[in-house]
Amino acid sequence: MGHVASHFFAYVSRLRWIKRWGLMRNAIEENVATHSWEVATLAHALALIRNRHFGGQVNADRIAAAALYHDATEVITGDMPTPVKYHSKVMREAFGDIEHKAEAELLALLPEDLRDDFSPYVRESRLPAEDKELIKAADRLSALLKCEAEIRAGNSEFEPAARQIRARLVQEGLREVEYFLQVFAPSYDRPLDNLLE
Repeated sequence: MGHVASHFFAYVSRLRWIKRWGLMRNAIEENVATHSWEVATLAHALALIRNRHFGGQVNADRIAAAALYHDATEVITGDMPTPVKYHSKVMREAFGDIEHKAEAELLALLPEDLRDDFSPYVRESRLPAEDKELIKAADRLSALLKCEAEIRAGNSEFEPAARQIRARLVQEGLREVEYFLQVFAPSYDRPLDNLLE
């Protein structure tokens, strides 16, 4: 049985070449593929923490899979820096429209019989609100961890971003984020040899 070739995964694999934090001087380079993996692991952890400690009943596996694709459209749009994306309501709406069009273009790269299967992961708007909330929190948490790593590397340019992101996470008040920051985040400061003790 013959199948029509699809460029979807070849295209998505190019996320590794898209640099993040383009308006900032980086001591530690980060690309969209690496970021997406980290957000997926963090979102999965937040979902499991919610279920175990805070009475949640979310599907942690679905959340992890959706988080893997949360920035997939950036293979088309590139990484739009947050200050630019949120500069004004007009910019946010325009970029939102571009993101929706990029989602449709990505899905069109798939064989037709798989598009509905991938749609909930590639089209963020199709996710349940609770899934979106945890993925967004994981995205912010990933950004905070990046900022703190840059600061530890002597890059003070990330200090204002770290303060803003931490304040936003505190304002949102998700208990699973607070749990992660208390239980897991302190180890990010430790050298590798000290993690094995």
